[in-house]
Parts: sequence; C-alpha cells; structure tokens
Amino acid sequence: MQQLILEKMGVELCLTSVGKLLARLNITPQKPLRRAYERDPQAVALWLAETYPQLKRRARQAGGMIFFLDEAGFQSDPPLGRTYGLKGSTPVVKTTGQRQSINVISAVNARGAFWAATYDGKLNGEAFVLFLKNFMKGRRGRVFLVLDGHPAHKAKVVQSYVASLGGRLEFHCLPTYAPDLNPDDFVWSHMKTNGVSKKPLKQNESLRQRVEEDLVRIQENRPLVRSFFGAKTVAYAAD
Repeated sequence: MQQLILEKMGVELCLTSVGKLLARLNITPQKPLRRAYERDPQAVALWLAETYPQLKRRARQAGGMIFFLDEAGFQSDPPLGRTYGLKGSTPVVKTTGQRQSINVISAVNARGAFWAATYDGKLNGEAFVLFLKNFMKGRRGRVFLVLDGHPAHKAKVVQSYVASLGGRLEFHCLPTYAPDLNPDDFVWSHMKTNGVSKKPLKQNESLRQRVEEDLVRIQENRPLVRSFFGAKTVAYAAD
C-alpha cells in the first residue's frame, strides 16, 4: 500500500502514516474474494433485476418451490485452519494418514428445505438423472431448480427425464462464473468450516459417514438452512 500511494499519488509516507490513513478511511485488511475474468457483469445484473424476480413470481403463482442446486468435493486431509501455539513451536494436529474423498450434491430452499446425496467419481448425465429422481420423489407441485452450467446438467438423458415429468420440474441457469449467487455454495462453506477441517478424521473413521452425518444435521436445522440465504450476494433469493 505504501508503494501504491507513492506510484499513484506521488506522495511518500512512512508505514505509520499509511496505517493511520487507512484507519481514517475505514479500510481494513481483508481476504479478497475470487471473481473470474470470464464473469459477465451485465448477465449478473439482468439475473438480479429481471430474470430471478420473474422466476420468483412464476413460482408463487404456480404454487411451486424454488431450489438452488450445486455440487462439491470433500477430502480427508483438507488444509488446516490457523490456531495458537508457542512462538517457535508449530502446533501438531493428529489426523488420519488415509486419503479419502467424497463428492456431494445438494439442493437448498429459502424456506429451510434441504436435500443432499453423496457419490464417488465424476458427475455425468446418467448419475444426475438418478439424483433428480431421488430429489423429486414424493414432491407435489412444480419445482423450479436453479443450477450452474455443469455439462451433466445439460446432457440429453437429463433433458429427456425433465421432459418426461410434464412440467413438474424446470431448470433455470445461473449466470456463468457466478457461484456467489448460489445460496447452496454457503452449505459447502459451512461444512468445510465446521466439518472435517475443524475436526479431523479419527483412525479408521469414514469420510463418507462423517459428511453424511453433517448433511443430516443441516437437513434437521431449518433455521440454519434459511441462514444460507442471509449473505449479501444471495439475499435476493430470500423468501
């Protein structure tokens, strides 16, 4: 920042003066968010101002429900968070030496409804159809499913299945490279903050079992699910 002020303003300040200036401007050190270069700001603005509000009205008129869907992966040895320790003595966390991984697909609703399933390997059209059948089981009324542009979501076998439901299920694509608009992304943030990275696996413990237990706890906590719609970037989708 000291060098930036010198380059942009031609003013040389000491570190103390830079700190005081930033504090006066209410600027604090923060971890930046990632935004892809390919992101289309106009598409995002259109989604927020027109596309989603229209979808919300349609869902209300049809007596249907809007769900946001996403996928994520979990590993048994994720990066450890920071902790405290004596200077010069790095803390040691005992964890499993096994390498386990599991993928999860879930769908979240602003009213607190939550659905999820675990799977191994890559997601393809056939697998996605099986997930959709599980997701739609027992549901009444129309479902408006908001998702990203994953190739599996666009597969012909998926399109055929959706068509076979006679309008009970509709897909609506988020703007590309805009995961921050998906409330389901906060499910993964919650799980990775409070899950395995917080409490590493014990000896011979199953990652799949741990993740599935976390998913059940989320499903049983409707206030928590609704809180995923409270962040600024997804408040537009709150009920």
